[in-house]
Amino acid sequence: MQKLLLAIDQISTFVGQAFSWLIVALTFMISWEVFSRYALDNPHPWAFDVMSMMYGSLFMMAGAYTLSKNGHVRGDVLYGFFPPRLQAGLDLALYFLFFIPGVVAMAWAGYNYAADSWAINEHSNITANGPPVYPFKTIIPLAGAFLLLQGLVEIVRCIVCLQQGAWPARAHDVEEVDVEKLKEMVHVKDEDIAKLDEFVVHPKEYQK
Repeated sequence: MQKLLLAIDQISTFVGQAFSWLIVALTFMISWEVFSRYALDNPHPWAFDVMSMMYGSLFMMAGAYTLSKNGHVRGDVLYGFFPPRLQAGLDLALYFLFFIPGVVAMAWAGYNYAADSWAINEHSNITANGPPVYPFKTIIPLAGAFLLLQGLVEIVRCIVCLQQGAWPARAHDVEEVDVEKLKEMVHVKDEDIAKLDEFVVHPKEYQK
């Protein structure tokens, strides 16, 4: 069971990391459009639509990845002080009450939106000769499907935690640097850092 949970975590991670490259493409596109508009006096009317669709795709497809890392914002500031079983019980209730109905509704409505958009070959009407919208609308049911799959994994984790009293492991990914662990890895002590700081601030005293 744990291997299956981690395998789905890896799928969510792969999808999230793949779509994260859109932020790089979006950065270059915005930079080029600004340069083209103000330096070359050659704005592109489709650029705004494409930028919005790129950012929207990135935002939606990152949902399952964020859930797999337990990274979504929680509104209850007391949650972190609860024991694991209480956390799992609360999460399980919220998954069934809000998450599952909401995500299923999003995926189902998104499927209908995408199907209608493909059927009429829909294009953006914000600007003249707007880009096609149906690829972007297809992202909605896809994002819902990935998010629902990851949500089912989180429900299983809640059940396991209720049974065992501890949260099961998650797939590892990039995390913030732990300064203390970094010091241990490179065998550096606080005293060494203080001496280095003193040398940088007063280098002449060490040259005598």
